[in-house]
Amino acid sequence: MNRLKLQHSLEAFFIEDIGDQDLTSDALFSSYTTGTMIIKAKSEGIFCGEDVILTGFRLLDPAIQIDIQVKDGQRISAGQPIAGISGNMASLLKGERVVLNLIQRMSGIATKTNEAVRLLDSIHTRICDTRKTTPGLRMLEKHAVRMGGGFNHRQGLYDAVMIKDNHITFAGSITSAVTKIRAKHGHMVKIEVETETLDQVIEAVALNVDCIMFDNRTPDEILSFMEYVPGNITTEASGGIQITELSAFGKTGVDYISLGALTHSVHALDISADVSVKKGAYPV
Repeated sequence: MNRLKLQHSLEAFFIEDIGDQDLTSDALFSSYTTGTMIIKAKSEGIFCGEDVILTGFRLLDPAIQIDIQVKDGQRISAGQPIAGISGNMASLLKGERVVLNLIQRMSGIATKTNEAVRLLDSIHTRICDTRKTTPGLRMLEKHAVRMGGGFNHRQGLYDAVMIKDNHITFAGSITSAVTKIRAKHGHMVKIEVETETLDQVIEAVALNVDCIMFDNRTPDEILSFMEYVPGNITTEASGGIQITELSAFGKTGVDYISLGALTHSVHALDISADVSVKKGAYPV
């Protein structure tokens, strides 16, 4: 994870929540009042968010002490401590909600991804995400997918070409679209083409594109299309695939199955924080 980007994002998140000041904590606690926060799991799953805890609280107060007890990608059980944080009481409370919101969502994504990987149960086919992420949280959500055992698709519109149905309609054909794009970009830019019919698959193969996506196709359709795709071209199944269908799609032999549900409709993992004022340290 890019920690410079993370810090920049956290600054914006804290500014949104804290604004000019925490009217409650700043009124109750002096700068000398210290305390301890224990972040713990309330349900079982895969934890993700170690860097958020470390960067977030230290951004608010560099003097805060943090003891991470669970690493990203590790399984956690209900009641298990994740991290112990101690320092200025007001700083702990200012960071609590933003940090919890992020690590709950990231852990939910990691948990859902891990479930998908286990249900797929394949040594060849990989689970990957899509661009259906929360604006402003894409880096964190895609990191969570990796921590759950999945893989990332392109990060955005800028790092790979994906020729979709609208592009094909505008260009007139897959051939025309690929030709125009290759004339604009160098050999380091990979090209993926979305296909729905056998004719489109054959056309994409003839162009030797880098990746062919089978969009909204059944496992049987994909299996018949795969016969025409050479091994040097990466294949991907996508489009409304349910987690209960992963085994059937995996048996087609595709290299990747992309799931928007990993990020766009995931349930946050239940994680809480218990805070206590240090003995002898009193409010103002």
